[in-house]
Amino acid sequence: MPIARLQSRALVRVSGPDARPFLHNLLTQDVESLGFGQVRFGALLSPPGRLLFDLFIWGQDDGVLLDVAAERRAALMQRLTLYLLRAQVQIEADDRPVLASWPDAADGFSPDPRLAALGGRRLGDGPTPDADEAAYHAHRLSLGVPDPAADGEQDRRYPIEADFDLLNGIDFHKGCFIGQETTSRMKRRGAIRNRMLPIHFDGPAPAPGGEVLNGDLRAGEVLTGRDGVAMALLRLDRIDGDLTAEGRPVRVRRPDWLA
Repeated sequence: MPIARLQSRALVRVSGPDARPFLHNLLTQDVESLGFGQVRFGALLSPPGRLLFDLFIWGQDDGVLLDVAAERRAALMQRLTLYLLRAQVQIEADDRPVLASWPDAADGFSPDPRLAALGGRRLGDGPTPDADEAAYHAHRLSLGVPDPAADGEQDRRYPIEADFDLLNGIDFHKGCFIGQETTSRMKRRGAIRNRMLPIHFDGPAPAPGGEVLNGDLRAGEVLTGRDGVAMALLRLDRIDGDLTAEGRPVRVRRPDWLA
């Protein structure tokens, strides 16, 4: 079973007596009921509901650990500090590694909260990695699961466009969170025009930012990929028919988990 260190991920420790209610009121996920060692998937949104940070939220005795894109860790800490006010909360970097195993959760790994087939995650030292992160992302792409931090500029998208509602990233029953009004309205009204979906093709991936066309109509945008498969942001009303990217045929394959 391959194990990789995810160099693209880093940790933020949020601790103190107010840590859980503080985060519960900010994030898309229920933090107050999070048990020790339990992990959930969620996000911090902008007030208009755009995706700022995708997060894995780990329960700790004295608060939580947030698993975030490494290049965005400082920005997350700064953003959280803006919301502190008088809350008794400490926010600090934690330099332990993040490990992933696949296609199952190895011993000592927690099942990925998005989708069991993704495998497992672990914080801190563990088994010696025997694969690189590119192999992990190839597995993720084979399942059609988006990674907003890896698949382009996430702050341009709404969480539902990145399939958070289908991958256990939003608790619609927890009460308020930043960006809740827009997110709940999109889900309630079914006003979802675009989603991140995998496209398949022969040969190397089209260049990021390239158009996906349905005839002469723009159907979406290529994000990132590898030989044979890429993630794209697609208009749901234009994914049926003959699609092309860079003049080559591409095919949309709906993953099994996509309702």
